Formats: sequence, C-alpha cells, structure tokens
Amino acid sequence: MISVPHCEQIRRAPTAVCAIGSDYRRMTTVPDLVDVTFEHRDGVAVVTLDRPERRNAFTAAMGASLGRAYAHCDETDAVRAVVVTGAGDAFCAGADLTPAGDTFAAPASDRGGAAGSSKPFTSSPVRPTAWEVRKPVIAAMNGHAIGIGMSLAMQCDLRFMATGAKYGFVHNRRGVLPDAHSHWTVPRAIGFARAADLLISGRHFTAEEAAAMGLAARALPADEVLDAALTYARDLAINTAPLSVALSKRLLWHQPALDAEQCDRLETAYHRVVMGRDDAREGILAFLERRDPIWTLSPTHDWPDDA
Repeated sequence: MISVPHCEQIRRAPTAVCAIGSDYRRMTTVPDLVDVTFEHRDGVAVVTLDRPERRNAFTAAMGASLGRAYAHCDETDAVRAVVVTGAGDAFCAGADLTPAGDTFAAPASDRGGAAGSSKPFTSSPVRPTAWEVRKPVIAAMNGHAIGIGMSLAMQCDLRFMATGAKYGFVHNRRGVLPDAHSHWTVPRAIGFARAADLLISGRHFTAEEAAAMGLAARALPADEVLDAALTYARDLAINTAPLSVALSKRLLWHQPALDAEQCDRLETAYHRVVMGRDDAREGILAFLERRDPIWTLSPTHDWPDDA
C-alpha cells in the first residue's frame, strides 16, 4: 500500500532556504572521506571518486565514503543538486582487482561481509543510494565505467557519458552477477529486453548506444562531460524549487510500481504540500518579474511525514 501524507500534519512554518549567492560561495567539506572528495559551491555539490592511479577502482572505503557524502547532501539544504564524477580519465573501472582470485571471495560469515568486517554482506554497498537523496544526482561519467562503476551510475537520476569510453555490466564475465540494484534500475530505465541484453551478456557498449537506448541523457566528448553536468546542475540549483524537485523525484523513483490511480493519489497529495505556500507564489512572481527565484521551502524541514 502506498501511503498518502496527511497534509494537516505537514503544514509547518516554512524554513528559509537562502537564495544561491555569496553565502554559498565558500567550499564545505564532509569529514572522514576515503577515496572520495567533496566540494560544494553555489548550491551544487561535486562528489569525486578519487583513486585516479587505479582508474577509481571501487573499494569498501570508497563505498562507505560515497554514502556519507550522499547523506550530507540529502540533509544539507544549501545543496540543491549533486554531480558525481571520477578523478583522472575514468569514472570507475569496477571493483578493485588487487586481491586477484580472492576479489570476490565468499563473505567471512553470515553476519560479516569481507574478512575483518562486522557489517553484513550486501551487493549494494553505498547507503543511502543516490535515488534516496532528495536532490537531483547527476553522474558525470568522464570515462570508463565498468561493473559496479556502471551499477552505481544507474542509481543516479541522470547520466552524462563520455564518448570513446568503455561501459559495461561485466559481472557475469567475472563469475559473479550485476550488483547495486542493477536488476531493478536498468530495466526500469530501458525496458526488459535491452536490460537483459546488457546485464546477461556483460558486453561493452558505447556512450552513443547508451544515449540511443535511453540509458544516458547525454553522450559528449570526455572533456565536456563535467562542464555539461555542472551547467545542468547549476540551472536546477537556481531555477527549480527544492521541495518540488524532491517530491517529483520521489514519485519518479516509485515508478513503475505505482498504477495510474496510486500515482494520481500521490501527485494530488504532494500538490497539497506545496500549493498555496511561498514557493508556489515565488515561482510565478520570479517568472513574471524576469529574475531568479528565492525559494524558501526545504526538503529537510518541510518534508511530508509519509513521503
């Protein structure tokens, strides 16, 4: 059953969210990140997978740090959009293969993950996921994305992909299977038949092919990918209402589980969250007055209880 928020419960006094401007021109950081860097400027957070000497091969530390960065972005009203990219010439070349034949060793126990870890094993090691972040998350895939690198990009809302790079869900060619919810994210993005082709075969594909099948929003030369993603993110940060975007994103990621009636119920309920409030007025006035809007509703403080 899809719950519908009780609008009387969520009509709190709005919490001010400052306009993008000098208050947010400073950099902010997230502590204790390993193999990941974070910067935030003018409403856009840039999260960078940072092992360029290993083409940003995925590690457990990278996964934990990426989750911390996502959590910070979700909880911080000053962050309006998120761009995830890779250092150097790759996005993420897959799992770190340094352990060779033991790369995909069995979990140490039913209770633990890899040897020495107290956390249960999971095939989706980044929490929260990108789709749980109440801000748009754009994967700026500046180069190769293989295996879990491709799977994690599929958890983002949009993908800008570099032409000339290699992409693939190669897991079945490595004796494991696609991970990080990719059996859910890929079919919902491009349909069963195309997803079956990519996931089962583990073949490589190009950015152009990804764009043609709807897996990528853009296919661009590698040196244009990050700039294009940042330009897109800055437009979102300035011109889209944060609470409206967060609710719309939540509805999008509910699909295709919702039928038409459930979608109507939630759209109606979420309209009641925003209609008649400051942002609904501000959006119209800013458009008519030909100026940047000053949004005041917050995904953190004005979020419906049941969303």
